[in-house]
Amino acid sequence: MTDIQFGRLEDLPLREAWKHEALQFTPWLAENIDHLSEAIGITLELTGTEVAVDTFSADILARDDEDNVVLIENQLEQTDHTHLGQIMTYLAGLDAQTVVWIAPAFREPHLSAIRWLNEHTADGFSFFAVKARVVRIGDSPFAPIFEVVRKPDDWSRKLTKKAESAKSELSTSRESFWQLYLDRHPEAAMQGIRASGASSQWLEIIPGKLILGRYVASKSSGVYLRGPTGQNVEEITQLLLPFKEQIEARLGGTFFDGGGWHAVNSTPHPLGQRDDWPKAVDFMQRKTETYLTLLREIFPEITQ
Repeated sequence: MTDIQFGRLEDLPLREAWKHEALQFTPWLAENIDHLSEAIGITLELTGTEVAVDTFSADILARDDEDNVVLIENQLEQTDHTHLGQIMTYLAGLDAQTVVWIAPAFREPHLSAIRWLNEHTADGFSFFAVKARVVRIGDSPFAPIFEVVRKPDDWSRKLTKKAESAKSELSTSRESFWQLYLDRHPEAAMQGIRASGASSQWLEIIPGKLILGRYVASKSSGVYLRGPTGQNVEEITQLLLPFKEQIEARLGGTFFDGGGWHAVNSTPHPLGQRDDWPKAVDFMQRKTETYLTLLREIFPEITQ
């Protein structure tokens, strides 16, 4: 005989953990997005919550490690046609490449729709159906579980291949790109640029409110403004909106790109075109100086 006591794993309705979808589930998921990252195998960086698209609001926006927009739509109840329609609206309005639909149960027509989208949309688009569970043993704390029930074909093989080559290719290329940036513009070291494998480099302009970012990706490189990780996109929009005309006139670009970034200026010199790296870093540094000059005029508290 043994004195060890065993309990039974119990599944609970999601609403026992989160009473309200928008006020509780979405904020929790945004703050704990690493749980979802582990489930689908994509590194996710939160860019915003409750992002307006026409008369709707997308639950969560994130970016993957190649700076593609990831749309996350979450429900506390079984999937329905309304959410599927909203997802398609968001997909077009936010220029998202990856869609993650989270719910405690999926109706078969909706799983069929996810499968059809993965089979018939262009390369570069990915659609996931993720089942959300909340479990506990006895009176233990609630534990969230995310189970992928639909994903693109050969997704696991693609992830393995990507992981094997990530350091030798993508990260190394990015590190070389940022090192060239510093070699050509040493002053950028004081503006948040460092030699690393990251796709984006940040400079905090107003603590807790505003960040100046520089990025290099597979299709372009450039400069943008955003809020801190986890901040609602509406907050940064409202901070910049009174100066929208000045920003557009002086900085150009897109005031809001739909993916959590503002005042985006890009140049068609991507990471894969090494011969164009000097043009890319020179463009980004010129724009960085222009951004900083204007932001100091708009916000006197800035000291950079």
